[in-house]
Amino acid sequence: MTAKLSILNLKNKAADLEILHGVNLEVKQGEVHCIMGPNGSGKSTLVNTVMGHPAYEVTDGDILFDDESLIELESYERARKGLFLAFQYPKEIAGVTMLNFLTAAYNAHLSVKDPEARQLKAFRFRKLVLPEMEKLKIKPEFLDRFLNQGFSGGEKKKAEILQMRLLQPKIALLDETDSGLDVDALRIVSDGVNELKKETGMGVLIVTHYNRILEYVQPDFVHVMKKGKIVKSGGRDFAHELEQTGYENI
Repeated sequence: MTAKLSILNLKNKAADLEILHGVNLEVKQGEVHCIMGPNGSGKSTLVNTVMGHPAYEVTDGDILFDDESLIELESYERARKGLFLAFQYPKEIAGVTMLNFLTAAYNAHLSVKDPEARQLKAFRFRKLVLPEMEKLKIKPEFLDRFLNQGFSGGEKKKAEILQMRLLQPKIALLDETDSGLDVDALRIVSDGVNELKKETGMGVLIVTHYNRILEYVQPDFVHVMKKGKIVKSGGRDFAHELEQTGYENI
């Protein structure tokens, strides 16, 4: 069965400020959607709300995953159902090594797929994760460092994509994953997304300001958000048009 994320007339607020004003969007497995738009239009708010960030209160509408409402579910419950969010600004977690974090996340994911599955110890997980790290050009010694602490912007984003590849979500939400990446890191991160999509049929929703990541992770649909709503949608060529004309006349 193909997984489907349905966002229905979604409205929300944060600290009594209304941000989303009726967003409608459907993302299926195997599809790549991109949301673009000016600063402050609600793009990052949308994906964070879909993932259940507690700062945002849904005031109307619904978020369905495989026709089941997510509104009352915690973020970890949404993740267990097959959603994944790559953050615009990945958090640093002092005192928790990347190895321990990834091992715990992987075992939690494993227990959802098969409650009887044997949990991996850190030393066994290390053997499993090293080939994935090599694909993303992440040095093995990063496993023994505290998660994201002292990482460059590119290293943080690669670590996010590594998590995604290990958890193999049905639909991934990528919040400005291309920000802060040089050309080489952008290609590596994009290749990681494309390879997993090809292997698993994962759906992708990309939030970005720029067209450059779309040269690598090519979208089927491009949407423009303004003032908390999707105001226009198009195909791949629409992104090129936006780069030339901007958002003012949309």
